[in-house]
Amino acid sequence: MGPPEAIQIHRDQRVVEIRWSADHVSVYPFRWLREQCECAACKNEWTGERLVSPEQVPEDLGVEGAELVGNYALRIRWSDGHDTGLYTWEHLASLCRCTRCERKQRQGPEMQ
Repeated sequence: MGPPEAIQIHRDQRVVEIRWSADHVSVYPFRWLREQCECAACKNEWTGERLVSPEQVPEDLGVEGAELVGNYALRIRWSDGHDTGLYTWEHLASLCRCTRCERKQRQGPEMQ
């Protein structure tokens, strides 16, 4: 997955919006996206077990800043102090819940 065309952080709506192309936009709620962090502090790299439960992520979580990391990821500085996770383009694309992506997931890899 290549880099997105645009990334917008909508603090008032508490979502990160990523435009992959003119006809593909992903919208990620802050709290949900924070729960998907794959860093070693949030997810056991050997077992895949989540180390941070949803209850540990504040309801009013915000974004203090974000930066591109190379040409492959986004680092978000969350208001709960967490900033070690890298959200790669592949990971973000796999998390997309738009109608188009959900339809592909339901069809399975053989139909894509």
